[in-house]
Amino acid sequence: MMRDAAQFEPVDSRLTQPDFWQTLQSRWSSDDEETLVCCQVRQETHDVKSFFFRSPQGRTFSFEPGQFITLELEIDGETINRCYTISSSPTRPHTISITVKRVPGGKVSNWLHDNLQAGAPVRVLGPAGEFTCARHPARKYLFLSAGSGITPLMSMSRAHHELSEDRDIVFVHSARTPDDIIFSRELDLIASNQNQFRTAFVCERIGNRTNWHGVTGFLSLPLLKLIAPDFMEREIFTCGPAPYMQAVRDLLDEAGFERKHYHEESFSFERLTGSAPETDESAVAQATTETFEEAATFTVTFTKSHREITCGAQQHVLEAARQAGVRLPASCTQGMCGTCKVKLTSGEVEMKHNGGIRQREIDQGMVLLCCSKPLSDLVVEK
Repeated sequence: MMRDAAQFEPVDSRLTQPDFWQTLQSRWSSDDEETLVCCQVRQETHDVKSFFFRSPQGRTFSFEPGQFITLELEIDGETINRCYTISSSPTRPHTISITVKRVPGGKVSNWLHDNLQAGAPVRVLGPAGEFTCARHPARKYLFLSAGSGITPLMSMSRAHHELSEDRDIVFVHSARTPDDIIFSRELDLIASNQNQFRTAFVCERIGNRTNWHGVTGFLSLPLLKLIAPDFMEREIFTCGPAPYMQAVRDLLDEAGFERKHYHEESFSFERLTGSAPETDESAVAQATTETFEEAATFTVTFTKSHREITCGAQQHVLEAARQAGVRLPASCTQGMCGTCKVKLTSGEVEMKHNGGIRQREIDQGMVLLCCSKPLSDLVVEK
């Protein structure tokens, strides 16, 4: 017996309205909608949580796996910016997630773990970044990660898996103990679904696990040769703490690996805040442009602190300010996080940023001091 057509009407007719679907198809941009809503908090390990966000307007997210977003947070009356790699896959465009490890003494990571809950609004910039396999297509990949450095490589792995693209990938992750392995069950699932996706976990120690049958110790060249005998033929992506990154570079150099097939991403803004940049490269740059800077220098005036400094034409304003003893908030020093954003009330700069500032803010006269070189005398509202 046929049922009345009216019985098939959806309970909520709003879901079939054209404007809803049109909104759903529109892409999220931090220039148009700067605030996202936290929609879920997921406990991954004892000290790692994933935070999921959605657009209040129903917009979808478009990014390359491995890129990052910048959170603008108000903590204890202070605006703090932090970059976090996106851990979700662009193949699930209606939400975006970051995965954060609690850092002892870390102001932002501890605040996120203790305070950010579902329903809370968060100001977000991005996505941005060039650490992505999408820009380096290859037949075979080797993913090397340690600790929370797993996040960009997890985004890449999820993307290949959800696109049913059985790419030849060897994923080697290092952790303190088996209980500290982030996404362990999901990585096992991906490996079970894809014939050419293989995982290997390297743990410093067993910890409380009594049934661990994996590798204990640290990643080394002999171990890497056992796990991935053909690693010299692979495109390598690496992310993790600085000592781990250096160890990977050293063992690859020992093996004679071509650096043009090596890509890394490593930033820890919890540790970078307030610290001065490395001096070697800036000293070299200063020496090579010394003659030019003597002929072309500009005055930078900070209106609120009543300080005035001199900045060379080929010198970033933040670097000149630090050399003059002017303390300014900064984190990444690479134009990514937006921490050093200020209002330029007079003058012009050449700014080459990496996603840490919105176009609307640029139009309003805002600049990032870490990646801005003066083209004239400057007056900064700081």
